[in-house]
Amino acid sequence: MGYTIKFSRQARKDMKKIERSSLQGTVVALLSILKRNPWQNPPPYKQLSGDLLGAYSRRINIQHRLIYQVFEDEKTVKINHMWTHYE
Repeated sequence: MGYTIKFSRQARKDMKKIERSSLQGTVVALLSILKRNPWQNPPPYKQLSGDLLGAYSRRINIQHRLIYQVFEDEKTVKINHMWTHYE
């Protein structure tokens, strides 16, 4: 069984920017991976610290990152951000 993807309000705003850019294919591929297994490596992910403790990051491109949290007991991945670098 896979994971459910949920989007924060900010992630929904970011998705509009992604749709207008050339990054949509990359983001769709990353979301597909997260839906199957958020711990899959590659593509590599990074555990974040500080204000983003408990969140993970995957690279969309050199500038943009997909920031998410995994809730194992609910089998849910919450997408927090998809635009810019750790905003």
